[in-house]
Amino acid sequence: MGYHAGDYDVIVIGAGHAGCESALASARMGCNTLLLTINLDMVAFMPCNPSIGGPAKGHVVREIDALGGEMGRNIDKTYIQMRMLNTGKGPAVHALRAQADKFSYQHKMKETIEATSNLTLRQGMAEELIVEDGICKGVITKTGAEYYAKAVVLTTGTYLRGKVIMGELMYESGPNNQQPSVKLSESLRKLGFDLVRFKTGTPPRVHKDTIDFSKTEIQPGDDEPKFFSFETKGVPNNDEQLPCWLTYTSEATHDIINSNLHRAPMFSGAIEGTGPRYCPSIEDKIVRFADKPKHQIFLEPEGRNTSEYYVQGLSTSMPEDVQLGILRSIPGLEKVEMMRTGYAIEYDAVVPTQLKPSLETKLVSGLFTAGQINGTSGYEEAAGQGVMAGINAARKVLGKEAVVLDRSEGYIGVLIDDLVTKGTNEPYRLLTSRAEYRLLLRHDNADLRLTPIGHEIGLISDERYAAFLNKKSLVDQEIERLSIDKIKPEPHVQQLLESLESVQLNNSVPAISLLRRPEIGYSAIEQMSPSPLPLDDEMKEQVEIQVKYAGYIEKQSNQVERLRKMEKKKIPDDIEYSEIHGIATEAKQKLAKIRPISIGQASRIGGVTPSDISILLVYLEHYNRVTAARGN
Repeated sequence: MGYHAGDYDVIVIGAGHAGCESALASARMGCNTLLLTINLDMVAFMPCNPSIGGPAKGHVVREIDALGGEMGRNIDKTYIQMRMLNTGKGPAVHALRAQADKFSYQHKMKETIEATSNLTLRQGMAEELIVEDGICKGVITKTGAEYYAKAVVLTTGTYLRGKVIMGELMYESGPNNQQPSVKLSESLRKLGFDLVRFKTGTPPRVHKDTIDFSKTEIQPGDDEPKFFSFETKGVPNNDEQLPCWLTYTSEATHDIINSNLHRAPMFSGAIEGTGPRYCPSIEDKIVRFADKPKHQIFLEPEGRNTSEYYVQGLSTSMPEDVQLGILRSIPGLEKVEMMRTGYAIEYDAVVPTQLKPSLETKLVSGLFTAGQINGTSGYEEAAGQGVMAGINAARKVLGKEAVVLDRSEGYIGVLIDDLVTKGTNEPYRLLTSRAEYRLLLRHDNADLRLTPIGHEIGLISDERYAAFLNKKSLVDQEIERLSIDKIKPEPHVQQLLESLESVQLNNSVPAISLLRRPEIGYSAIEQMSPSPLPLDDEMKEQVEIQVKYAGYIEKQSNQVERLRKMEKKKIPDDIEYSEIHGIATEAKQKLAKIRPISIGQASRIGGVTPSDISILLVYLEHYNRVTAARGN
């Protein structure tokens, strides 16, 4: 028999990276929130690589922080290495990546959750959704506890009907030998949701003392680390950074894999689920890239107080004995001892085209989904969806309009729009190439793009917002000063220009024109024309980027304005696409299935052509006229 266990505004099911952000956002916005997890010891757990950030993913963490989320602050407290990637390229692809102390990361996030008002953290296995008249009213757990709420967010990761596969061995399990969630998957099917089977994998972990580091290349952190959170000032973590180490597969590695392919679940048919294309298993890499003599392998520490090392690049579901042979064929790992075996995990995911851009399901009102349940891979993608689902669940409860980021406002906007508009037939990974406005969506300007939204919805404090406005004002003032201030052809100026291999001056020029030269950075301008303004390093970086890339930024901004006009043309919910003459049958089917909220979204649906959009625009004009006439 069930029993009434409590009433809440919002219930979040699952306390991984999506669930933590969802629950924190909802609670901080004033909603009484329950965060329900199968195991309290697995809050914010990293079942795969012990790292946060990297290309596109690091941008998402900065965006989460600019909106008032927690991931950036938490990794800044618990990192063991910080590294800015792609510094030799333009600012659009600069990306911060941190190695995490995975255990410290968990504990700090759990501490934050436990200390947050309006937020209850509880252990329990959610098995069934309570749905009445198409509205989600709550959840029932394995013990019969019935929790009721005005909105429910599902962030179940890879637990839905999870199955671990290791060679010939298969068993029902969540990641890291946790209990899987089987009945919740059945509950979703009964409600009419389309589910797909996806797969992800993880490499073996090895003992530090059995690695010969002399045969590997050291990969240290940055001398002066930068941070993910705009709130982090100085060095929050004074411990020495731990290096990673680079090695490579050998000819022997490839021979072992090729001679054991008949035992590989990837090729024997044992794995049904589709795996991530951008993070393939080592056996998949060896087969697909047979011409490559070697592949990179990174050895990454899992924390300060553990001897476990993560073998990045060696994700595998080969049998245990084969895994040990593979490891010992790699330079530096000849005598290595394996502490945990790598495995593949299959799980159910919701087809994401069943979601609105707010991440609320179209089928059940008040039910939101975020993270790997939506077909994505990666902690950062999960957390980005989590913060948006938490915001929108809270806003639904508060009777406010959903917050939807468009593709020009953030990588989170790109991610969610791709999922709900195009869907995905494999675990989706965010890449910089997926963003058409990536010069606008930089790592350095996430606060300028999203802090006003975070403040408006109540996740950014007045104090932090005031500091943000001050930064913005000082950057604008300095750019204005540089356009007015003249630099004269004085000896120290000419000397500095010569040392930078830059053309010397014949007469006075505005400082801004010198800063536009590719070889001249803001630090050189400071020597020629010191600023009276109290600028910190972040502000100086912002000034330099905005000046140097002004033409490109303006061009992309103009493209965005054209896109915004398309996004503003809303499509009513009750449009019957089958009645529109002239639109191709495939386009009608896709439009009816996805039910885009705007002409902009409709134009991005695969199979919908520009001519279909033109006909839809004409139809909408007629529809709006008729609707307006009826209203009169």
